[in-house]
Amino acid sequence: MVYAFLAAAGVLALLTMVPGPDMAVVTRRAVAAGRRDGLLTVAGITSGLLVWGVLSVAGLAAVLAASATAYTVVKLAGAAYLVLLGVQALRAARRGGPAQPEPAHPGPGKTPAAPSGHPWRTGLVSNVLNPKIAVFYTGLLPTLAPHGLSPHTGMALLVLLHAVLTVLWLSGYVLLLTKARAFFARAAVRRAMERVTGVVLIGFGLKVATAQA
Repeated sequence: MVYAFLAAAGVLALLTMVPGPDMAVVTRRAVAAGRRDGLLTVAGITSGLLVWGVLSVAGLAAVLAASATAYTVVKLAGAAYLVLLGVQALRAARRGGPAQPEPAHPGPGKTPAAPSGHPWRTGLVSNVLNPKIAVFYTGLLPTLAPHGLSPHTGMALLVLLHAVLTVLWLSGYVLLLTKARAFFARAAVRRAMERVTGVVLIGFGLKVATAQA
């Protein structure tokens, strides 16, 4: 059972580190508003995973994964939300205006406005509206559950493990981003990052909208 759990941890770790919408959302919040917003976004994303985990253990996520209509509704809602976040990022880049020389010690008035919406809610909604997690939790996750445990116990342990790995990975990513925030705070760099993350988020939104169950 220990070896099966370690193997499952390895698979979950690899899946957690694959770049996706979560990383794009976290990147924008951390770069634009700093470590606190970035970590709150991570907390929201993790809360979304736990929501899916509870639904999976209860069997409700399997209903969504098996229902084409329900899957499509959640998929399109999630895609629209990612596109909305991307459009907001592109609009923020345009509002930045032409590049200006950066002052050595910018005053309080020079601090750019943070993205709209509470960061925890942004992370939560982006994850709850991702139907691929329902498919993952009801399709792949049960195959990784260690033998010798009840199905519910095995699934619960793997969901908690996935949540812990997500917190560790994305929190570390946030800390790395905020270490270099002086660089990202430059107007030209900020606008470039907003454009990149905006395009990436819209791209992920379109990918989610056109993905098959």
